[in-house]
Amino acid sequence: MRILKDGDIMISYEEIKKIFIENNGIVGTSDLMKQGITIRHLNKLIDENKLFRIKKGVYQWIEQDVEECVIIFKLAPEAILCMESALYYHGYTDRVPNCFNIAVNRDSNKRKYKINYPIVKPYYVEAKYLNIGLMEGEINGTKVRVYDKERTICDVLRFVNKVDREIFNKALQNYIKDDTKNIQRLIEYSKEFKVYNKMQMWIGVWL
Repeated sequence: MRILKDGDIMISYEEIKKIFIENNGIVGTSDLMKQGITIRHLNKLIDENKLFRIKKGVYQWIEQDVEECVIIFKLAPEAILCMESALYYHGYTDRVPNCFNIAVNRDSNKRKYKINYPIVKPYYVEAKYLNIGLMEGEINGTKVRVYDKERTICDVLRFVNKVDREIFNKALQNYIKDDTKNIQRLIEYSKEFKVYNKMQMWIGVWL
């Protein structure tokens, strides 16, 4: 059995590995220290390529395959997939986003979303609008928070200049063809977010 030492503090490599496995491969410093694991232990495992520091105070066990969305919602359980990430979730684009687009409270601590991996792009949303269209979804067995189809369409209409035009056009076409779309909800959301005229211009003629 391999033992890691930090002065008089000793812990086995297997114990540390077990802690990570029991926590889906991701554990914070405070939880590790409660188990008697020190920063020196962690730094040694990082040097040996056993651990990866996702962000300050949060570590991933490299040998354990961890879904990126698991990491996101472990670090920021309040986050909501939005924009291109939500379009991809709903099947409105087949282009895999190059980062996770997440909606978070405008008043939240922005340092929380400075994550080394995976890359996130936060959208800071006013509290009264944050939960409009929120639904629970699932990605490869992991529960996620994501905006519904109508909220997602309204968001891309609001931020049309931030969305690749090809992705934008294809998303609208796919929504129009979607038999499960909710037109009444789209109208309500578009009025709430003041994009009703845009919605009528881009989509209304096809509905």
